[in-house]
Amino acid sequence: MSQTVLIIEDDRRIATWIKVYFERAGFSAEVAYDGQAGLAAARSLAPELIILDLMLPRLGGIEVCKQLRQESDIPIIMLTAKEAHSDRIKGLDSGADDYIVKPFNPDEVVARAKAVLRRVHSKVQKSSTAAT
Repeated sequence: MSQTVLIIEDDRRIATWIKVYFERAGFSAEVAYDGQAGLAAARSLAPELIILDLMLPRLGGIEVCKQLRQESDIPIIMLTAKEAHSDRIKGLDSGADDYIVKPFNPDEVVARAKAVLRRVHSKVQKSSTAAT
């Protein structure tokens, strides 16, 4: 069974492009086009990873990230045009695991996602081994 990635991105062209690259890499990918829809999709799908735009309609990416962090440990990678150091710090402080600035290379996004998932799975395996 493939791992599910939720892409929360209001630019449909970018969302489709990212989705295609994740599917080519063997992931199942779902898309939400605004913050509220993304939050609802994250709750119903329970994806293994979320790609989250910062500037979203209906509910901003920072708020989505904060709410998701209160509810789960799903890895979150922010993908945004905001490149100032203060924006990067704000994104990471809100709970994101990584922060990628647009324009981006989709292969790098997939590679970073795989790296985040490896770290998460490694921690889970270590904690389950320590518990036994």
